[in-house]
Amino acid sequence: MNSACVQITQATSEDIDEAIRFVMAARAEIFPMLDSTVLPADLQRFAQVYVQGEAGAFWLARCAGQIVAAVGYLPYDHRFAQFDYQGVPTVEIVRLFVAPAFRRSGLAARLCSELREHAISQGVEVLYLHTHPFLPGAIRFWETQGFVVIDTEPDPVWQTTHMQYLLTDLSESHCQSRLENR
Repeated sequence: MNSACVQITQATSEDIDEAIRFVMAARAEIFPMLDSTVLPADLQRFAQVYVQGEAGAFWLARCAGQIVAAVGYLPYDHRFAQFDYQGVPTVEIVRLFVAPAFRRSGLAARLCSELREHAISQGVEVLYLHTHPFLPGAIRFWETQGFVVIDTEPDPVWQTTHMQYLLTDLSESHCQSRLENR
């Protein structure tokens, strides 16, 4: 599919229902082991988390009016004890999904660029995410975007791979020393 037709915009209140449908369909395809009838907390509160909130944001890519890709970020919630981002403005990248016909077209990189620029403008210092080796090309994609692996969990099923991208030199020295002193 030609990605030249794609327009990327930040999600608005008018996009919520369609964005949730797109994300849930993609999630069901990529993670069939998860219950597709349960709406995750961030999607239940999409307006508050991504549209009205000051700390979260969500982007949609459309071609001919149809959503073909999405990505968002929300404040990092410190649920992984091995990382100490306390006092460092950190967001977690979530929900990167690209429709199959638009994969390998550079669209995910374009979405990530939009997200990164917005995060910088909001004073974010660290972009955090986690992914899994069973997602084809995911780790390599994030590495090409400048992310580095900071931990891989030994769980035999998920092997959750944690990654970060430091947006400022200040956070680089601050976060590195915090990670080294854990």
